[in-house]
Amino acid sequence: MAIAAWLAAIPAVVFWLSGLPRFRKLFDITPPILYVYFLPTVATTLGITPPASPTYAWLIRYALPLALILLMITVDLPGLARLGKTALFMMLVGTAGIVIGGPIALLVFKHWLPADAWMGFAALSGSWIGGATNMVAMAASVGTPSDALGPVIVVDAVVGYGWMGIVLFLSGYQSRFDRRTRARTETMDEANRHLSEVDALRRPIETRDAVIILGLGLVGAVFSVQVGDVLPELGDPTIISHTTWAVILVVTMGLLVSFTPARGFEKAGASRLGNAFLYILLAGLGSQADLRSVVEAPVYLAAGALWIGVQVVLLLVAARLIRAPLFFFATGSMANVGGVVSAPIVAGVYQSAMAPVGLLMAVAGNILGIYAAIVCAWLLSLVGG
Repeated sequence: MAIAAWLAAIPAVVFWLSGLPRFRKLFDITPPILYVYFLPTVATTLGITPPASPTYAWLIRYALPLALILLMITVDLPGLARLGKTALFMMLVGTAGIVIGGPIALLVFKHWLPADAWMGFAALSGSWIGGATNMVAMAASVGTPSDALGPVIVVDAVVGYGWMGIVLFLSGYQSRFDRRTRARTETMDEANRHLSEVDALRRPIETRDAVIILGLGLVGAVFSVQVGDVLPELGDPTIISHTTWAVILVVTMGLLVSFTPARGFEKAGASRLGNAFLYILLAGLGSQADLRSVVEAPVYLAAGALWIGVQVVLLLVAARLIRAPLFFFATGSMANVGGVVSAPIVAGVYQSAMAPVGLLMAVAGNILGIYAAIVCAWLLSLVGG
C-alpha cells in the first residue's frame, strides 16, 4: 500500500507543479509524462523503491483496463462519422504511416539496438496511434521490459514534440502550399459544416456519478481480465497475450457502451478519472526501469526520426493525390503522433475555427490505436523477433 501511495503521489506532485505559473515554461518544453515516468525510475535506481512489487503487477492487470473503459465510454462515434471524408482519409493515412514506418525504422537500425527493441517500438507505436493510453496498453500486451520502455519515452517526447514544432512552423506556408498543389479548400468548409460539436459542458462530479463510473469501470475491467485469461495466446513471439485479449475486450466493450446513456458521464469527468489511473500506472512502469537504459536513446532517436519521416512521405503523397490542403496534412499527422492534446492546438493554429476537427480526428486515431498498434507490433516482431 505504501508503494501504491508513492505511485499516486508522483503524478499528483507533477501535475500540481505544472499548474503553477513559475513552472509553466518548463512543462511547455518537457511534458508531465516525462516526470511521471522518470522520477520513479530515479527512485528505484537510488534504492528508494523496489524494482519488483505485487503492486506493479496489479496495476497492469486491473488499472489498465479500468482506465481504458473509462476513456472509451465517452467517445462520440456518430460525431466522428460526420467528420468528413478528407479528414478521416488523411487521419487513416497517418495511421498507416506509423504502422509501416515502425518496421522500416527497426529494420534500418536493428544492428545497433538490443534484441528486445521491437517491444519498445511496439509500445511507441501505441503512443503514436492514440497517445499515452495506447502506449501503456501495448507495453503491457507484448510484455515490453521496463528497461526498453525508457528510451522510447524519450523518443516519444523529443521526436514527437520536435515534429509538432516543425508542423507549427509550416503553418505560415499553407497558402503557398495550397496554391501550388491546387488544393480543394472547400473540403475544410465541408468538414466544418458536418462537425458535431464537442460537448464541453461540464458539471461538478456528484457522489452518484462517482459511484456509477467506478462501479462500471471495475466490473468491466474484471470481466475483461477473466475472459482474457481463458482465451489462447497467439504468435511466436507472443503478440496476442492474455493481457492483449483483455485490452481488446475492454476497448470494444467501452465503445459499445458509448452508444448508451452512459456516455453522458463524460460531463462529470469519466475520462479524467481514466487518465488519473493511467498516470499512476505509468509511474508503476517507471519504477521497474533502469535509468541506464536511457543511454541507448540516441539510436532510438534516429530510428524515431526515420519512423516519422515515413509517415510524412505517405501523407504528402496522399495530400497531392486528393489535393488536400496543408491543414489536413498537419492534423492527419498530429492526430496520430500528438493525440488529443496536440492535434487541436495544431488545427487551431492553421485554422482558428477548426480546432474541434483536430480533436475529433485525434479521438478517431485513439479508437484505432489499439487495433492498428497490434498490427504494427506483429510486423515489428517479424523484423526484430
